[in-house]
Amino acid sequence: MFETKQYFEKSAEAIELLRVNGEIVSKTLAEVAKYIEPGVKTITLDKIAEEYIRSEGATPGFKGYRGFPATLCVSTNEEVVHGFPGERVLKNGDIVSIDCGCHKDGYYGDSAYTFAVGEVDEAVLNLLKRTKASLFLGIQMAVQGKRIGDIGSAVQQYVESYGYSVVRELVGHGIGTNLHEKPDVPNYGKRGSGTKLTSGMTLCIEPMINMGTRSVVQAQDGWTIHTADRKPSAHYELTVAVTKDQADVLSTFRYIEEVLGTRSI
Repeated sequence: MFETKQYFEKSAEAIELLRVNGEIVSKTLAEVAKYIEPGVKTITLDKIAEEYIRSEGATPGFKGYRGFPATLCVSTNEEVVHGFPGERVLKNGDIVSIDCGCHKDGYYGDSAYTFAVGEVDEAVLNLLKRTKASLFLGIQMAVQGKRIGDIGSAVQQYVESYGYSVVRELVGHGIGTNLHEKPDVPNYGKRGSGTKLTSGMTLCIEPMINMGTRSVVQAQDGWTIHTADRKPSAHYELTVAVTKDQADVLSTFRYIEEVLGTRSI
Protein backbone atom coordinates (compact mmCIF):
# COMPACT_ATOMS: atom_id res chain seq x y z
CA MET A 1 0.00 0.00 0.00
CA PHE A 2 2.96 2.32 0.48
CA GLU A 3 4.12 2.03 -3.12
CA THR A 4 1.56 4.48 -4.50
CA LYS A 5 2.04 7.94 -5.92
CA GLN A 6 -0.69 9.24 -3.65
CA TYR A 7 1.27 8.18 -0.60
CA PHE A 8 4.60 9.54 -1.80
CA GLU A 9 3.58 12.88 -3.25
CA LYS A 10 2.56 15.75 -1.00
CA SER A 11 0.43 18.75 -1.86
CA ALA A 12 1.90 22.24 -1.84
CA GLU A 13 0.04 22.88 1.42
CA ALA A 14 1.50 19.76 3.02
CA ILE A 15 5.00 20.73 1.96
CA GLU A 16 4.58 24.14 3.58
CA LEU A 17 3.50 22.47 6.83
CA LEU A 18 6.57 20.25 6.62
CA ARG A 19 8.65 23.40 6.09
CA VAL A 20 7.19 24.93 9.26
CA ASN A 21 8.19 21.83 11.19
CA GLY A 22 11.58 21.83 9.50
CA GLU A 23 12.16 25.38 10.70
CA ILE A 24 11.23 24.41 14.25
CA VAL A 25 13.66 21.48 14.46
CA SER A 26 16.36 23.58 12.79
CA LYS A 27 15.97 26.35 15.35
CA THR A 28 15.74 23.83 18.18
CA LEU A 29 19.11 22.37 17.21
CA ALA A 30 20.51 25.91 17.14
CA GLU A 31 19.22 26.49 20.68
CA VAL A 32 20.88 23.28 21.79
CA ALA A 33 24.10 24.31 20.01
CA LYS A 34 24.44 27.26 22.39
CA TYR A 35 24.99 24.87 25.31
CA ILE A 36 27.20 22.18 23.78
CA GLU A 37 30.50 22.38 25.65
CA PRO A 38 32.58 20.27 28.00
CA GLY A 39 30.78 19.73 31.31
CA VAL A 40 27.17 19.86 30.12
CA LYS A 41 24.88 16.94 30.85
CA THR A 42 23.05 15.49 27.88
CA ILE A 43 19.75 15.59 29.80
CA THR A 44 20.18 19.37 30.02
CA LEU A 45 20.27 19.56 26.22
CA ASP A 46 17.10 17.47 26.08
CA LYS A 47 15.24 19.82 28.43
CA ILE A 48 16.32 22.87 26.41
CA ALA A 49 15.05 21.23 23.23
CA GLU A 50 11.68 20.26 24.68
CA GLU A 51 11.09 23.73 26.09
CA TYR A 52 11.89 25.37 22.76
CA ILE A 53 9.72 23.01 20.72
CA ARG A 54 6.75 23.59 23.01
CA SER A 55 7.33 27.35 22.90
CA GLU A 56 6.77 27.11 19.14
CA GLY A 57 3.37 25.46 19.63
CA ALA A 58 4.70 22.05 18.61
CA THR A 59 5.26 18.82 20.49
CA PRO A 60 8.40 16.67 20.57
CA GLY A 61 8.22 14.22 17.68
CA PHE A 62 10.34 11.50 19.27
CA LYS A 63 9.10 11.51 22.86
CA GLY A 64 6.90 8.46 23.29
CA TYR A 65 7.45 7.35 19.69
CA ARG A 66 7.56 3.55 19.90
CA GLY A 67 8.41 4.05 23.56
CA PHE A 68 11.39 6.38 23.10
CA PRO A 69 11.72 8.28 26.40
CA ALA A 70 13.15 11.65 25.35
CA THR A 71 12.87 14.67 23.07
CA LEU A 72 16.32 14.22 21.51
CA CYS A 73 18.41 11.31 20.39
CA VAL A 74 21.87 12.13 21.80
CA SER A 75 24.62 9.86 20.51
CA THR A 76 28.28 10.37 21.43
CA ASN A 77 31.48 9.20 19.78
CA GLU A 78 31.01 5.53 18.77
CA GLU A 79 27.22 5.77 19.17
CA VAL A 80 25.67 6.05 15.72
CA VAL A 81 22.08 7.02 16.54
CA HIS A 82 19.22 6.65 19.05
CA GLY A 83 21.23 7.34 22.19
CA PHE A 84 19.35 8.38 25.33
CA PRO A 85 20.04 11.74 26.96
CA GLY A 86 20.84 11.36 30.63
CA GLU A 87 23.44 12.13 33.30
CA ARG A 88 26.36 11.68 30.92
CA VAL A 89 28.62 14.74 30.86
CA LEU A 90 30.13 15.81 27.53
CA LYS A 91 33.92 15.90 27.57
CA ASN A 92 36.52 17.82 25.63
CA GLY A 93 37.23 15.90 22.43
CA ASP A 94 33.81 14.22 22.20
CA ILE A 95 31.55 14.37 19.20
CA VAL A 96 27.80 14.27 19.72
CA SER A 97 25.02 13.64 17.22
CA ILE A 98 21.80 15.44 18.15
CA ASP A 99 18.71 14.18 16.31
CA CYS A 100 15.52 16.21 16.82
CA GLY A 101 11.92 15.71 15.77
CA CYS A 102 8.77 17.75 16.25
CA HIS A 103 5.08 17.55 15.38
CA LYS A 104 2.78 20.44 14.58
CA ASP A 105 -0.46 20.77 12.61
CA GLY A 106 -0.45 17.09 11.73
CA TYR A 107 3.04 16.96 10.20
CA TYR A 108 6.55 16.15 11.40
CA GLY A 109 9.98 17.75 11.32
CA ASP A 110 13.22 15.77 11.59
CA SER A 111 16.84 16.91 11.45
CA ALA A 112 20.23 15.94 12.91
CA TYR A 113 23.69 17.46 13.31
CA THR A 114 26.92 16.14 14.77
CA PHE A 115 28.75 18.64 16.97
CA ALA A 116 32.38 18.80 18.07
CA VAL A 117 32.83 19.31 21.82
CA GLY A 118 35.83 21.47 22.60
CA GLU A 119 39.06 20.46 20.85
CA VAL A 120 38.47 17.40 18.69
CA ASP A 121 41.07 15.28 16.94
CA GLU A 122 41.63 16.36 13.34
CA ALA A 123 40.88 12.92 11.91
CA VAL A 124 37.50 12.92 13.67
CA LEU A 125 36.75 16.46 12.49
CA ASN A 126 37.43 15.28 8.95
CA LEU A 127 34.89 12.49 9.44
CA LEU A 128 32.32 15.11 10.44
CA LYS A 129 33.12 17.43 7.54
CA ARG A 130 32.98 14.66 4.97
CA THR A 131 29.80 13.12 6.34
CA LYS A 132 28.14 16.52 6.16
CA ALA A 133 29.45 17.02 2.61
CA SER A 134 28.05 13.63 1.61
CA LEU A 135 24.61 14.73 2.78
CA PHE A 136 24.61 17.64 0.34
CA LEU A 137 25.82 15.39 -2.47
CA GLY A 138 22.86 13.14 -1.75
CA ILE A 139 20.49 16.12 -1.69
CA GLN A 140 21.69 17.10 -5.18
CA MET A 141 20.22 13.82 -6.42
CA ALA A 142 16.76 14.46 -4.94
CA VAL A 143 15.20 15.71 -8.16
CA GLN A 144 12.40 14.46 -10.36
CA GLY A 145 13.45 11.59 -12.61
CA LYS A 146 16.34 10.40 -10.45
CA ARG A 147 16.05 7.28 -8.32
CA ILE A 148 16.60 6.44 -4.67
CA GLY A 149 19.77 4.60 -5.64
CA ASP A 150 21.23 7.82 -7.03
CA ILE A 151 21.04 9.41 -3.55
CA GLY A 152 22.68 6.46 -1.82
CA SER A 153 25.32 6.07 -4.51
CA ALA A 154 26.34 9.72 -4.23
CA VAL A 155 26.80 9.39 -0.47
CA GLN A 156 28.52 6.02 -0.60
CA GLN A 157 31.03 6.80 -3.34
CA TYR A 158 32.13 10.01 -1.65
CA VAL A 159 32.66 8.68 1.87
CA GLU A 160 34.18 5.37 0.79
CA SER A 161 36.77 7.31 -1.22
CA TYR A 162 38.12 8.44 2.16
CA GLY A 163 38.12 4.95 3.64
CA TYR A 164 34.96 5.40 5.72
CA SER A 165 32.05 2.96 5.79
CA VAL A 166 28.31 3.35 5.41
CA VAL A 167 25.89 1.91 7.97
CA ARG A 168 23.49 -0.44 6.17
CA GLU A 169 21.00 -1.32 8.92
CA LEU A 170 19.74 2.26 9.32
CA VAL A 171 18.49 4.46 6.51
CA GLY A 172 16.76 7.73 5.71
CA HIS A 173 13.04 7.78 5.07
CA GLY A 174 9.99 9.55 3.76
CA ILE A 175 8.24 11.98 6.10
CA GLY A 176 4.80 13.57 6.32
CA THR A 177 1.89 12.90 8.64
CA ASN A 178 4.00 10.01 9.90
CA LEU A 179 7.54 10.43 11.17
CA HIS A 180 8.76 7.50 9.08
CA GLU A 181 7.13 6.87 5.73
CA LYS A 182 8.11 5.03 2.59
CA PRO A 183 10.37 5.08 0.69
CA ASP A 184 13.45 4.06 2.62
CA VAL A 185 16.46 6.18 1.64
CA PRO A 186 19.66 4.13 2.08
CA ASN A 187 23.05 5.84 2.14
CA TYR A 188 24.43 3.25 -0.25
CA GLY A 189 23.22 1.93 -3.55
CA LYS A 190 23.55 1.71 -7.29
CA ARG A 191 22.93 4.64 -9.59
CA GLY A 192 19.71 4.32 -11.57
CA SER A 193 18.19 1.78 -9.19
CA GLY A 194 15.30 1.90 -6.75
CA THR A 195 12.13 3.96 -6.54
CA LYS A 196 11.83 6.72 -9.12
CA LEU A 197 11.66 10.20 -7.60
CA THR A 198 8.71 12.43 -8.48
CA SER A 199 7.91 16.02 -7.56
CA GLY A 200 6.21 16.31 -4.18
CA MET A 201 7.98 13.40 -2.53
CA THR A 202 9.39 14.44 0.86
CA LEU A 203 12.45 12.69 2.19
CA CYS A 204 14.80 12.73 5.16
CA ILE A 205 18.30 12.13 3.86
CA GLU A 206 20.64 11.21 6.71
CA PRO A 207 24.10 9.74 6.16
CA MET A 208 25.39 7.67 9.08
CA ILE A 209 29.09 7.19 8.40
CA ASN A 210 31.64 5.25 10.43
CA MET A 211 35.38 5.82 10.69
CA GLY A 212 35.97 2.07 10.86
CA THR A 213 33.81 -0.96 10.12
CA ARG A 214 30.24 -0.53 8.90
CA SER A 215 29.07 -3.14 11.42
CA VAL A 216 26.89 -1.88 14.25
CA VAL A 217 25.52 -3.30 17.50
CA GLN A 218 22.38 -2.46 19.48
CA ALA A 219 22.90 -1.71 23.18
CA GLN A 220 20.99 -3.43 25.95
CA ASP A 221 18.68 -0.42 26.27
CA GLY A 222 17.04 -1.60 23.04
CA TRP A 223 17.68 1.70 21.27
CA THR A 224 21.26 2.95 21.20
CA ILE A 225 23.23 1.81 18.16
CA HIS A 226 27.03 1.86 18.33
CA THR A 227 29.82 0.83 16.00
CA ALA A 228 31.04 -2.74 16.47
CA ASP A 229 34.68 -1.61 16.61
CA ARG A 230 33.89 1.37 18.87
CA LYS A 231 35.35 3.84 16.39
CA PRO A 232 33.58 7.21 15.89
CA SER A 233 30.47 7.67 13.77
CA ALA A 234 28.92 10.86 12.36
CA HIS A 235 25.32 11.64 11.42
CA TYR A 236 23.69 14.57 9.61
CA GLU A 237 20.09 14.87 8.41
CA LEU A 238 17.95 17.30 6.46
CA THR A 239 14.40 17.10 5.10
CA VAL A 240 13.85 17.82 1.41
CA ALA A 241 11.01 17.94 -1.08
CA VAL A 242 11.73 16.57 -4.54
CA THR A 243 11.13 19.08 -7.36
CA LYS A 244 11.79 19.17 -11.08
CA ASP A 245 14.98 21.23 -10.99
CA GLN A 246 16.59 20.87 -7.55
CA ALA A 247 15.69 19.68 -4.08
CA ASP A 248 13.65 22.08 -1.96
CA VAL A 249 15.42 21.83 1.41
CA LEU A 250 12.80 22.12 4.18
CA SER A 251 15.14 22.16 7.18
CA THR A 252 18.45 23.95 7.47
CA PHE A 253 21.78 24.06 9.28
CA ARG A 254 21.95 27.84 8.87
CA TYR A 255 20.77 28.63 12.40
CA ILE A 256 23.22 26.14 13.92
CA GLU A 257 26.10 27.63 11.97
CA GLU A 258 25.14 31.14 13.02
CA VAL A 259 25.48 29.99 16.63
CA LEU A 260 28.73 28.11 16.07
CA GLY A 261 30.38 30.80 13.97
CA THR A 262 34.03 29.94 13.43
CA ARG A 263 33.46 26.63 15.23
CA SER A 264 31.23 25.37 12.40
CA ILE A 265 32.21 22.03 10.89
